[in-house]
Amino acid sequence: MKIRRILATAVAAAVTTPVVFLSAAPAFADTKPSPSSTQKPATTQDDPDEDMPSLEELRAAVALAQKEYDEAVLDLAKAEDDLKALDKADNPLKAAVTDAQKAADEAAAKKTAADEALAKAEKAVTELPADATDEQKKAAADAVTAAKTAADEAAAVKTAADEKLKKATADLAAAKAAADRVVKLAEKVKKTAAEKLDAAKEELAFFEEIGEECEVDSAVKIALSGPKSVTAGEPAVFSLRVTNTSDQTLDSVHAFANALRLPAPGEEIDEETDFAKHVIPIEWSSDDVLEWTEFTEKFDSIEVGKLAKGASYDVKLRLTVDAEAAAGKGVIFGYSEYENNDGSCGVGEDYKDLNFDILAKGDKPKPTETATPTPAPTVTTGGNTQTTQQGGSSNTPVNGTLAATGANDTLPLGLAAAGAVALGAGALVVARRRKAGAQA
Repeated sequence: MKIRRILATAVAAAVTTPVVFLSAAPAFADTKPSPSSTQKPATTQDDPDEDMPSLEELRAAVALAQKEYDEAVLDLAKAEDDLKALDKADNPLKAAVTDAQKAADEAAAKKTAADEALAKAEKAVTELPADATDEQKKAAADAVTAAKTAADEAAAVKTAADEKLKKATADLAAAKAAADRVVKLAEKVKKTAAEKLDAAKEELAFFEEIGEECEVDSAVKIALSGPKSVTAGEPAVFSLRVTNTSDQTLDSVHAFANALRLPAPGEEIDEETDFAKHVIPIEWSSDDVLEWTEFTEKFDSIEVGKLAKGASYDVKLRLTVDAEAAAGKGVIFGYSEYENNDGSCGVGEDYKDLNFDILAKGDKPKPTETATPTPAPTVTTGGNTQTTQQGGSSNTPVNGTLAATGANDTLPLGLAAAGAVALGAGALVVARRRKAGAQA
């Protein structure tokens, strides 16, 4: 079991619910599902509540992986020792090669001596004087015959010794090859065991880092407002407000915002669809962060900071649709989470979304599509005015989600909603828990 896969499933179950996209289609305006926290994963998805391992299970997995790794280390060490042992003098196979080599060398020396004796005997025959007697000739001939017999016998002994040496050498080589294969296999087993152990430790560490899942509650509320239409290539400013509706100060509040161009009518959407092409870049600024700040993979949230009971924090969101984009529909949505120094945390139960028309470059909005004024943040008591973290507060009211402007009625909601995941929208926001105490 992989916690990251499970958490990704949890995020998909929460983020990819059609909540955001249902509001883009008036036909579904009265049938919005309950907040994402109550949504059950699709039947084709794993239920994270069922698959999420416990701390005890993760620790047991680490212990088992450690045991397997330790055994693999011992097996590899033994395999390496067995391979090295084949080169030791007292090893039977090594000794057999040594003895066979000695016998082969001796046989070769004897054959060389026998060949030399034969050559000498044959030379003696050719050097007999012309007046040699029959007895001398016979003796010389007998000497050649005896030398030839000895040479043949020495050759046979050498051949046998060479064959024995060849077999002994082959046996040793085969044993080394087999031992080497065992070593390589043990190395692979050790590598696999090490990877399994690392993965188990990583899962345990990740679980310990995130702790228990944050509860979904209404401690933080999100409100969005902004124009009903956006012209391609021209920046448009929306407003996002985060409000602490709990009965206590929240130590660290984060807000998230993303925007997406909805698929056009007839646009083919499937598992191969690159939703990154539908993403609309967003920048944000606030009363205490005056410069427009881009969302990045590393900085994917607005760090509101400490937010007092009843206080609000206002953020301006500036998005720019690609200048070459065709007319269509878009949606911007936001959500929030918080964590306290005592370790408690929570995720906002509502995902606020705002739909808008995308006008092609050069088109002008209709008179009825004038932009909703964006309230200017004003600092009041409360908020994070007592902390060095980013944050602020405002008493300026912010309207809720504007009326839907309509969207492609044929939009495949499940696939379109899957695009929210591609935005990297607060990854792990539903199931993560930062170490708030360590940040205090």
